[in-house]
Amino acid sequence: MSVWMPVAPCTPQACARHTGAVRSPIPALLRLLAGCAWTLLGVACAPPVRLLPAPARGWLVRRWARGVPRALGVRVTVRVHPYAPGSGGHPYAPGGELVVANHISWLDIPLVASVLPGRMLAKSEVGRWPLLGRLAGLGSTLFIDRDRLRALPGAVDTVAAALRAGSRVVAFPEGSTWCGRGSGGVFRPAVFQAAIDAEVSVRPVRITYGTAGAVAFVGDDPLAASLWRVVRAAGLTAEVHVLAPIPAGARAFVPASGEPGRRTLARAARAAVVGTDLTATARAAADQTAVASDSANRPAASVHHWARSSPAAASSSRTSS
Repeated sequence: MSVWMPVAPCTPQACARHTGAVRSPIPALLRLLAGCAWTLLGVACAPPVRLLPAPARGWLVRRWARGVPRALGVRVTVRVHPYAPGSGGHPYAPGGELVVANHISWLDIPLVASVLPGRMLAKSEVGRWPLLGRLAGLGSTLFIDRDRLRALPGAVDTVAAALRAGSRVVAFPEGSTWCGRGSGGVFRPAVFQAAIDAEVSVRPVRITYGTAGAVAFVGDDPLAASLWRVVRAAGLTAEVHVLAPIPAGARAFVPASGEPGRRTLARAARAAVVGTDLTATARAAADQTAVASDSANRPAASVHHWARSSPAAASSSRTSS
């Protein structure tokens, strides 16, 4: 692992555990088999689905992604927050858009895809995961090599090109998973430069879990252990908050201070995700945090996968089980 990549203080021993009600092994195993079968169905259907028109493809991806947490026994609620005045557009309108979310678990990926499917930006290691890696590749994931700092400008250019081409790109700019019990990590600014270069909006998404310890996928936690922990935990819930977009045109985030616009944009997106306002005091504190963090850990764009979105019925809340 490169020393410049962001590292969360969360560890499996300290964070990834469930203390609530549990399923007995047999029902848990059935849940696990159902989740694997649903994932395999996605792998098998991905090639022909890619040939469909964008509206049909987007609808099928959303339906499949909703089935992943449902098969594993996770109840999901989606909340679309009111649009900011003048932000323009339908919350599910197709076209180039950078979606950014906090990062707690591998479950974040299907949760975002169930609402805003797009091309996921992911570390190259994801492509080697069993089943999920194959599916990510078929879903037009943008894989990046986080071990090489020199590869970062090229990764930004690749994301910008995808955005200009009209793709939705989904990123987890914290650069690492966090357990969900705190405010998480700083949003790394690199991927936001791609939004500025492509002059597309940034869509913040907030993900919360009722029992974060059961779903937390942190540190060197094996994927198999995380899957088993999820299916053993009874009554798991997740909420996906789709927030108002932030414009990221070339002139929108270049403050008088001369600070690079991507850092201001990254802080604004993070403030929306954690539910705070960037007052003058908070903005100054965020400045110090970002500068100090960049000195210790240079920007690393960590993020994950999918295709394009299509219009869907707007609603303020949707629950699935």
